[in-house]
Amino acid sequence: MSKISTHVLDAVLGKPAANVLVQLDRLLGGAGWSKEGARDEEAQWVRISVGKTDADGRCRALKADAVPGFYRLTFNVRAYLNPFGRNSIYPEASITFECDGVSDYHLPLLLADNSYTTYRGS
Repeated sequence: MSKISTHVLDAVLGKPAANVLVQLDRLLGGAGWSKEGARDEEAQWVRISVGKTDADGRCRALKADAVPGFYRLTFNVRAYLNPFGRNSIYPEASITFECDGVSDYHLPLLLADNSYTTYRGS
């Protein structure tokens, strides 16, 4: 089974983003996405885990035993930025990905006020 984790870095401050609320959802009740890219209308997102990044900006184990399927990480950007007096056009940022149930998935988020980038880490 797969392990799902994340890491948030504040690109403006140049340091880890602590206390970012992260939600992990899984797509259930349908076929997910077709090879052509259409999402099955029967499928619904179901919350399976919630966490907050630690002082190093990490959520180390949102899911330790993920089975194959489609997952979504959602980061509460607005709640993170507001205490710093910062705003964003993005109240949240989401990463949707397909898990094979074998490999581990570490998906970092590089966050700035009005942009974000993600990649598959190790």
